[in-house]
Amino acid sequence: MPSSRKIRSTAFVVLLTAAAGVVLDAQQPARAASTAPTAADWTALARLPDFTGVWEIGFGAPAGRGAGGGRGARAGGPPAGPQLTPAYAERRRARLANPPEDSQTANCLPPGMPGIMGQPYPMEFLMTPGLVTIVVEAYTQVRHIYTDGRPLPTDPDPKFHGTSIGRWEGDTLVAETVGFSPQTDLGQATPHSDKMKIVERFKLTDPDTMTIETTVTDPEALAAPFTSTRMLKRHRNWTIAEYICEENNRNFVDANGKAGININK
Repeated sequence: MPSSRKIRSTAFVVLLTAAAGVVLDAQQPARAASTAPTAADWTALARLPDFTGVWEIGFGAPAGRGAGGGRGARAGGPPAGPQLTPAYAERRRARLANPPEDSQTANCLPPGMPGIMGQPYPMEFLMTPGLVTIVVEAYTQVRHIYTDGRPLPTDPDPKFHGTSIGRWEGDTLVAETVGFSPQTDLGQATPHSDKMKIVERFKLTDPDTMTIETTVTDPEALAAPFTSTRMLKRHRNWTIAEYICEENNRNFVDANGKAGININK
């Protein structure tokens, strides 16, 4: 017969394990019930705008604009960038004053969101019940926009693409994305905080033209929300090419941002 001390120890382990399970379960993002799509689900999907196919970003798309709605582009010049808070403007100046010789892409790291959606490479949209999948040819990146009713995570794991939750507002797919890796930025050495949120509005303006309006908010880094719009054209006879960044890669970037090449590899 086991001793009373051993029984108490065993009970303590069981309770501790159960408590740990509760904590771990609470950290998981809430999800809609996982069930196989029904015929009704596929019928409902067929009523939505058809985003499927391979799309290419059109050059000459509308420029960025600030929170006031005015265009951010000067006549004949590039669009204005995001308005940074003083602290983050100083961080950007420090980055620009001592830039690395090469960016992280030299070591095959993707730009992440929102930059990956502006790469000059095609992207393929796939639609299934409760999910829109975007396969970006550049770096063979895959984004998932969950439209199954799950909420945004309150404590998301930092990722290059964040976590995207979508909903349909009429003929427009609205995707909210949070939880971004600190290795990503807003482009041109523009930093962001862990409170950044990106809202995208995907809409067809004709059968083979899509606009994506992207609004970035960040209460720590941005003095005002920043909105930009891209136009995509659908190519119904295109397929996504294979993009293996690491293939035959001999390049590296050291801790100081210095690029090098391994000729013996």
